[in-house]
Amino acid sequence: MKKWLIFLVVGMLALFLAACTANKDAGKEPADTNTDSATPSDEEKDDEAAGEATSGEKILYLNNGEEPTSFDPSIGFNAVSWSPLNNIMEGLTRLDENHQAVEATAEKIDVSDDGLTYTFTIRDSAKWSNGDPVVAGDFVYAWKHMLDPETASPAAFLAYFIEGAEAYNNGEGSADDIAIEAPDEKTFVVKLTSPNEAFLNIITNPSFFPINEKVASADPTWHTNAATFVGNGPFKLTAWDHDVSFEFEKNEHYWDADAVKLDKVHWAMVNDTTTEYQMYQSDELDVSGVPAEIAEQLKDSDELRVDDEAGLYFYRFNTSMEPFTNKKIRRAFGLAVNQEEIVEYVTKNGEKPAHGFVTYGFIGPDGKEFRDTVGDLVSYNPDEAKKLLEEGMKEEGYTELPKVTITYSTSESHQNIAIALQSKFKEVLGVDVELQNVEAGVFLSEQKEFKYQMSRSSFLHDYADPVNALESFITDSSMNRTTWSNAEYDKLIADIKNETDENKRWELLQEADRLLMEEMPVFPLYFYNQTTLEKPGVTGILRHPVGYVDLKYADKN
Repeated sequence: MKKWLIFLVVGMLALFLAACTANKDAGKEPADTNTDSATPSDEEKDDEAAGEATSGEKILYLNNGEEPTSFDPSIGFNAVSWSPLNNIMEGLTRLDENHQAVEATAEKIDVSDDGLTYTFTIRDSAKWSNGDPVVAGDFVYAWKHMLDPETASPAAFLAYFIEGAEAYNNGEGSADDIAIEAPDEKTFVVKLTSPNEAFLNIITNPSFFPINEKVASADPTWHTNAATFVGNGPFKLTAWDHDVSFEFEKNEHYWDADAVKLDKVHWAMVNDTTTEYQMYQSDELDVSGVPAEIAEQLKDSDELRVDDEAGLYFYRFNTSMEPFTNKKIRRAFGLAVNQEEIVEYVTKNGEKPAHGFVTYGFIGPDGKEFRDTVGDLVSYNPDEAKKLLEEGMKEEGYTELPKVTITYSTSESHQNIAIALQSKFKEVLGVDVELQNVEAGVFLSEQKEFKYQMSRSSFLHDYADPVNALESFITDSSMNRTTWSNAEYDKLIADIKNETDENKRWELLQEADRLLMEEMPVFPLYFYNQTTLEKPGVTGILRHPVGYVDLKYADKN
């Protein structure tokens, strides 16, 4: 695949981005011990630490923030599921130390001259954690499971470039029409609808991991408990105390087990950055995020690492709700936001202010950065904001602007940003907006049902190409959540997906970013990064810009 499709920046960890309430029971002895494992008491933790020191076992202590949504790779389509899944399962390809897709479970990849047919040869040494061989049929089974309408996989759209996939997922075709097959146990063949430069990168996503067909057919709940889970990654799931913790051990059946240095990985589930940091200070965690209130104190710490991430924090307008049916009013609110002030005084984690929707890190065929080439499309401009609001209100016949409500999911950081926006809209536009706080699970459901007028959101790339972010806003996309529809934009995205000329495709991508920001169904705030504390002696953790934490090469001395 072309190098310009791969991020050239250092990777980072996405585990702490999911918004939810803190789990107050994390780290405590559960009342019901009928689980895969019981959370150890403080005394047991001391014994375990002493045992680790004397036995020479290498145990890495991490925090996953919250309970994984699912360890069914077709369902767990978010950060809190991806990073664990990426270490207990593996696809045909895997991101390497340079963030490029390389052979993984597949030892050989052949591509037809027309770029449409990919033939993968599965390694003879590829095995499941129960010792079964990984066969091509396991990929056929898993990918059809993802595309099955009954599965309702949120990741299914990623596979629409496969011939017959979209029709089947939409209930208009048959599973037999999907152009994937296993001519023999070690050969997996895929046919695409058009050449796709990002294909090998896309299939590093956990949604394209295989599923042991024999195990899943015998037990549809195989992925819900450690005792029944079967994976094919560098580690195996050995304990899972739901909503409290889970644990991995090195998978002796993994084809590249010699490269794996850790013996165990213990994951807590604490969704409070202050508690997480306290656990790090008391040596209960080897890695921690940085609470915003002490970020300044820790900025020069030798244990601090700052990594970019492919994604951004932004706000959505509901373009079917007044007053945001009017483009000028949407733009007025967008231009009233000062992105620089948000990152300097509110988030305070060194993020880059976002002046377009496509993040930094995409290098074009001309060798230039996408974001630099397109330039700033949305910037703080109070005079223009006031002018646009006045013009928009005149167009709509408003003598008074309809009530405006900002909705955000439960989180102190989300609240702080919402308060900053509320203040800025009052200062620049003279508009009093209300704030509405909604519990995370309810928030996402209601946002998808278009119940909010203006609401916070975030986007993390599924694969390393700008179109992944931009395609979220085509008509009827499940990721749109704005009700915005634009035929010109839809055509641009379709043309981008079918364009094989690299330079022309890059121009179309830039045009799409400009059009999205001109119409402004969303306005960006900042591009993600992750400030992370890492204990001395911990090495080799890969944090991909587009991807997930990878512990295959991690070590602890």
